[in-house]
Amino acid sequence: MYTNKTTKRINVGSVPIGGGADVSVQSMLAVPAHNIEGNISAAKALEAAGCEILRVSVPDKQAVKTLERLKENVGIPIVADIHFDWRLAVLSAEAGADKIRINPGNIGDETGVAEVVKACRLKNIPIRIGVNSGSLEKSILARYGAVTPEALVESGLYHIGLLEKYDFNDIVLSLKASNVKIMYDAYALAAEKISYPLHLGVTEAGTEKSGVIKSAAGIGGLLLRGIGDTIRISLTDDPIKEVEAAKGLLNAIGLRKGGIRFVSCPTCGRTEIDLIGIAKEAEKRLSGINKDITVAIMGCIVNGPGEAAAADIGIAGGKGCGVLFKKGQIVFSRIPEEKLLDTLISEIEKM
Repeated sequence: MYTNKTTKRINVGSVPIGGGADVSVQSMLAVPAHNIEGNISAAKALEAAGCEILRVSVPDKQAVKTLERLKENVGIPIVADIHFDWRLAVLSAEAGADKIRINPGNIGDETGVAEVVKACRLKNIPIRIGVNSGSLEKSILARYGAVTPEALVESGLYHIGLLEKYDFNDIVLSLKASNVKIMYDAYALAAEKISYPLHLGVTEAGTEKSGVIKSAAGIGGLLLRGIGDTIRISLTDDPIKEVEAAKGLLNAIGLRKGGIRFVSCPTCGRTEIDLIGIAKEAEKRLSGINKDITVAIMGCIVNGPGEAAAADIGIAGGKGCGVLFKKGQIVFSRIPEEKLLDTLISEIEKM
């Protein structure tokens, strides 16, 4: 089975992608490109939230100044997002971008690509080839008749070949589509054909609710197969939510350590405490605690210490009261319902 350990190692500034490196979390600034101070403020907030690679739009020469200032003010690598004009990619490389993302369907002719390669090689900057369903070449789209996984991969392979023609192989590939099945199949097919690292994402995934679900299905499914080296969960929302969702996804499937993992039951007729309210409040109050533990919030003794025995610590409800357990063993019993959560948090803080 394909695993990310077989991919080529690419360095984006100080962050490695591929070659067995941890799957990195990316996001993109949503502040207007010419608002330098606004972009710096947003970038610092994203860095503090755990974003590891950050992309910024460079629609014109003035936006290159924003990129320069970002490099001066944040510690995480900055990726220049380029469309239409290859000259902006060259200027961004000269301005210190840690990676250049080009869209092969609209970047220009081969002469421009050769100039981008020249600039990136001079600065040891990798290039991400960003193929997506909305920008496939007309010739490829006509041949397949629609956006298909095969069409996306063919476009990606063509542009990889073009960079390789100029002896450039510090390449990352993305094959994004808004259709989760097409996206999933495209990445799976690409993983069979190339050894370059893959940047996973569902493009235009939607608002937080739908976008997280689509991304968990597509990105999570691929990661569970060992496919993928860096991810962005694209949301029509505050980019910080993208980072939080991505970190949560990696944690949920065991690719990240640190931070509390929650286990809670869906409730049933045996539940005699406000389990939903307690679980929500527990998640809120424990959000800032960075302990590598599993916490269980269970409705009754049936699926309390028994089914949640693998949890490091947890509570289970009774009739207006509950128990606290650690590794399946009851530590405190008959705790009043109103004191259950405080007792749990107090014990977690001691761990």
